[in-house]
Amino acid sequence: MSFDYEILKPFNNNVVLARQQGREKILIKKGIGFKAQVGQRIPAATDFERVFVIENPETSKKFKQLISRIDHELVGLCEEVLHLISSATGEELDEEMHIRLTDHIAFTVLRLQNNDRIDNPFLIEIETLYPKEMEIAREAVTVLEETLDLPIPEEEAGFIALHIHSLKNKDKLSNTIKYAYICNSAVEIIEDALGVEIDRRSIDYARFASHIRYAVERILKNIAIKNELLSAIKRTYKHSYALAKEVAKMMEEELYAAVPEEEVGYLTMHIERFKNAIDS
Repeated sequence: MSFDYEILKPFNNNVVLARQQGREKILIKKGIGFKAQVGQRIPAATDFERVFVIENPETSKKFKQLISRIDHELVGLCEEVLHLISSATGEELDEEMHIRLTDHIAFTVLRLQNNDRIDNPFLIEIETLYPKEMEIAREAVTVLEETLDLPIPEEEAGFIALHIHSLKNKDKLSNTIKYAYICNSAVEIIEDALGVEIDRRSIDYARFASHIRYAVERILKNIAIKNELLSAIKRTYKHSYALAKEVAKMMEEELYAAVPEEEVGYLTMHIERFKNAIDS
């Protein structure tokens, strides 16, 4: 036997909060909230685009507190954006991610409506490290802009991309941000030592950023990597190797883990590429 849904709160034309057998659920379907009233019934057999349930009582309490502070139309819009992200990634948002991203988007909209500036010091790193996530984030930003008639800067797409990467890789958001921070810090160390400004749109930088990302993952997971040219690298590129050791020291301090000499050797080669690009 199936039980109908009872509408508790229509958020917008496409999103409602409903109850079914004592469980509250967010229902998404085009037009489902149009002229909907509290207490109205929705047949259980309805073909929804998405049904989201918050099972954990503590998480449910946090969600209720969150939506009580946000305009109901904006809550509905956030749900549509989360649906877009979930569909694009093929990943279901867990309860905590659902609340965290709703809160982030709503707070960002409030800041922009108050003419606050959004700064993202790692935007280029995010674009380089997570291009697919940025593509999805830009789609999400477009939906927000068109619905709210509010310009949203690229910096915010970068922050949403970080959340998407965290979702796709089941990783903590803090770790995702740390990858971008380490990459940015490494380049600053190299720039200071060489007295130059590295082109963050160059292919050499993209390769370096990608290498740093996977190097961090290997270091944290204690995955060994071979570097059969290590002795030759140390002998031939002494200055770059010394600089790579400085970068490795910073990484060790940030990761609380040792950076193997093999990784330092590969960092050395990337530094050599930067130097050659500068000299050419």
